[in-house]
Amino acid sequence: MTTPPLLTILRFPDPRLHTVARPVAAVDDRVRGLIERMFATMYDASGIGLAATQVDVHERVIVIDVSEERNQPMVLINPEVEWYSDEKRKGEEGCLSVPGIYDGVERSVSVRVRALDAAGVSRSIEAEGLLAVCIQHEMDHLMGKVFVEYLSPLKRNRIKSKLLKAQRDEERV
Repeated sequence: MTTPPLLTILRFPDPRLHTVARPVAAVDDRVRGLIERMFATMYDASGIGLAATQVDVHERVIVIDVSEERNQPMVLINPEVEWYSDEKRKGEEGCLSVPGIYDGVERSVSVRVRALDAAGVSRSIEAEGLLAVCIQHEMDHLMGKVFVEYLSPLKRNRIKSKLLKAQRDEERV
């Protein structure tokens, strides 16, 4: 089986990461092709989640696989949170759009989300732990929010400067 062409992951502070994604009108072959390419891109980048916003497609599509074996792919199309737990926990987060940066973000420990799967079937998913964090993180992307926005302005500006410098250095090579 051939791997579909990879997508380019936008990097913070790219302004396109702040675009609010619109709902998917129909789960068709185009959307399933996007999902396939998103999984290939996420696995290639060693990620556990990827929102369409991160690959400059501004539709409400998320792919996730938090399994060690990389064999439990999950698709969330037009996800909506039905419930957040009151219990919160601060944990280290990273992001494919913010390479090499990890910091603490407080999230609900558990969530319940309703979304369409790749077949267009509506499902309710209850998640806790890493999967719950990943869902919340990726849903933030669909709202145009990157995890560094939870950090202090000072930290956020340092991260922005560091990534812009790394980008300039890459372009010189």
